[in-house]
Amino acid sequence: MAQARAAHRSSTGLTRPVSGVLGRLTRNVRIVVVLAVLLITGSFAAAAAIQMRLDRSRALDQAAYLESRRAAQVATDFSATLERYVALGAAFANSTGTAETSAALSEVGGVALRNIAILSRDGQLLYEMKSNPSAFLPLPATAWADALRHRAILPSRDGQTTIIAFATGAKIVAMQLDMHAIVQPASMEETVIATRDGQLLALGSGWKDVPPMAALATDTPQARVIDLPDEHRLVALSPVPNWSASVGASVETGEALGAWYGALPLYFFLIFGPSLAGAGLAVVFVREFEKRARAAEAVKNLRAVKPEEAKLRIRLAEAERRAIEANRAKTEFIGHMSHELRTPLNAIIGFSEVIERGVFGPPGHPKYAEYARDINAAGRALHDKIGDILDFADMEAGRHPLDIRPLDLSTIARNVVADAAGRAVLRGIKLTVALPENAHALADAAAAKRIIANLLSNALQYTPDRGAVRIQIRAVSDVIAVTVRDNGLGFSPAEIEKAGNPFLRFDRSGAVTGNGLGLAICNALARRMHGVVQIGSRQGEGTIAELRLPRARVN
Repeated sequence: MAQARAAHRSSTGLTRPVSGVLGRLTRNVRIVVVLAVLLITGSFAAAAAIQMRLDRSRALDQAAYLESRRAAQVATDFSATLERYVALGAAFANSTGTAETSAALSEVGGVALRNIAILSRDGQLLYEMKSNPSAFLPLPATAWADALRHRAILPSRDGQTTIIAFATGAKIVAMQLDMHAIVQPASMEETVIATRDGQLLALGSGWKDVPPMAALATDTPQARVIDLPDEHRLVALSPVPNWSASVGASVETGEALGAWYGALPLYFFLIFGPSLAGAGLAVVFVREFEKRARAAEAVKNLRAVKPEEAKLRIRLAEAERRAIEANRAKTEFIGHMSHELRTPLNAIIGFSEVIERGVFGPPGHPKYAEYARDINAAGRALHDKIGDILDFADMEAGRHPLDIRPLDLSTIARNVVADAAGRAVLRGIKLTVALPENAHALADAAAAKRIIANLLSNALQYTPDRGAVRIQIRAVSDVIAVTVRDNGLGFSPAEIEKAGNPFLRFDRSGAVTGNGLGLAICNALARRMHGVVQIGSRQGEGTIAELRLPRARVN
């Protein structure tokens, strides 16, 4: 009893984890459906494979049956032909051996009869019909023994003719025959004739390769597939009555399986048709089930929530929807205001330049020219700020797709440095560069130039006069890094955490700040190019700004 209880506890301990795993699997509808589709597909595939094998075997059996009948018919005809030549040879052996008798029997034998030799039982040549029989005599020992007992058939040494030998009274008759003249060409096209031990006697013209002896050796009727270098044949072998030879009727396996090959598309349809249909229906059912399950779960959760919490959730969802709509409306408004805001600003800037330069004559008072310069400077500053706002709005709305391709960041950085060199010289800032000959990255040319120019402009803006700014490019693993370092005012830890947020400015004494969109635009452009902008700083010690972009493999 104790052993039985222990065994029960052991089996229970094993089945619990298994049942737990099965329970978790069956609760996942997707896994259940995938397993069901796999099982259905496997079942159809197994059934189709079994049916394919049965049909193939049936096709080969049917071809073997037809070829066996043909082989038996050819073997019977071949045996009757050989019996005629045996009778002719016996008549020659029992004749007087005169020239007239030889000529008459030779004419009866036709072109297939090449020669006849009459031997004594001890192997001595007594006389021949046409010529010296040294081309096929003496007979091998095994053939001589067969001839003494009953009859012998074997290929001649020249490989072109066949020898039959048999005893008649006290004499042995050896006849040299041309097999291709004996057997009709129509019946020999796919046929082979061989001795019982596999020696080839005649081969039809339909064979591309000579079959091996082992494949032709047989004492009983049978069918077998012979694999040759250039073909595969089904051969049905049938023994020749009264002779130690067999006839093989053959057909190429491809021809025998022609109907089976034609049915292969049906097998594939049997496998994949129901499987694909089942998979499609499973996808539809799973989607519908999951949709209803999510709806039921939502209703269940809503019923489980208290009325106050439900109202709060509804309010939060409504507030989130309104916030999304407000943000979209803001973005669309800013985007639509591009033309309306920039057109009057362009007019203000243009007319102020006309007044300042006195295109239509000098102004009446010098103050007018001074005011025109102030209007022009204010208009340009406002134009730049509005341009940044509109560009940021376009990026948030996903407008202006980038053309990302391999490009050289070193060339772009040199152009940016050349544009900013005059500004650095005017303020006595030492601007140094460390750029490789080339640094290929995957980026958009205009976006990369804007980011590098913005980072360099910020460094010059927050660096005091006679300070230092350094721009460097280096390859780090699969990344190209553009680093801009300055020894300016820097940022506090609290400011560094917020750097890059839109419309956030950090005012510094002696520095003119913008509208807080420069780093935000840089971050947005870098993300769209699968890169990143990183800022590191210590207040009073300077700032390090780095652009990292994917490296391009250029041959």
